[in-house]
Amino acid sequence: MRLLIAAAVLLTQGQPAQALLLWNWSYSGTGVSASGTFTTNDAPDAAGFYRIVGITGTDNGAAITGLQPTGTPIPGNEPYAVDNLVSAAEPRLTTHGFGFSLANGDYANPFYNGSNHYEYLSVPPYKNGAGPERSVSFSAAIVPQPSAASLMLAGLVGLIGFGRILML
Repeated sequence: MRLLIAAAVLLTQGQPAQALLLWNWSYSGTGVSASGTFTTNDAPDAAGFYRIVGITGTDNGAAITGLQPTGTPIPGNEPYAVDNLVSAAEPRLTTHGFGFSLANGDYANPFYNGSNHYEYLSVPPYKNGAGPERSVSFSAAIVPQPSAASLMLAGLVGLIGFGRILML
């Protein structure tokens, strides 16, 4: 019984964690295939977009090494700054899109131009406007997470079971 009381006190006194959402994303088109995961904040803005705060994955086999800082363009794509926003509803991306760096030295900026999705790929020596801009089919979806209530219920069941073992 003391164990249950201690667990209840800890559950009510714990610090709230910053909530993040995990997404699966991918896009492909002629000569390009990219996929991975990104994390976003847990609440959309007034327009329904979530801010991307982290990214992993690959683009044409090259590992993604980092997210381009919000408000800056990928090298070779000035002055088109990324906003790193994604929506759970179509068209999913804005006209600024998100940007990321690749292990091979390239940078990519997937975006939506108002009618289609594109990837702008910037390759060294990063001459403005010199990279290929390819039409792609883009998808992104939030990875379902177990609810907090179900996690607490599972923890409570575990504590009760552990308490019974200790009583034996």
